[in-house]
Amino acid sequence: MEESSVDILTEWDIVAARQLGRREAKLIGFGLVDQARITTAISELARNIYLYAEQGKIEVRRIAEEACIGICIIASDSGPGIEDVEQVMQAGFSTSQGFGAGLPGVRRLMDEFEIKTKPQKGTIITIKKWLQLDNE
Repeated sequence: MEESSVDILTEWDIVAARQLGRREAKLIGFGLVDQARITTAISELARNIYLYAEQGKIEVRRIAEEACIGICIIASDSGPGIEDVEQVMQAGFSTSQGFGAGLPGVRRLMDEFEIKTKPQKGTIITIKKWLQLDNE
């Protein structure tokens, strides 16, 4: 499988991560709507790394299982971790007073969502989007 990554250290790296995700999604064959969903999810994850962990990484991988192909994005950092995952996953929750959809929005945009976090050790969020045959 193909894999690429962007280290998140500055706000510009958020843009680079979005561009990487869009490029890979397009190469896999996702339509414009799913490309937008994927880049929005990447933007939210990269922004969270930048705001809360200060540095981390966004990895983008092409994946295949049985007769399905898709994209897997892994957002990882060694920041403070998330103390209350249940609270963070509630719709409308924001610690930054931002207008982003937050992690609940990321979960809604993607087909699969997994979060692993430990206080003072960091967070790893893995999201996947599968290519649908009836794609635009």
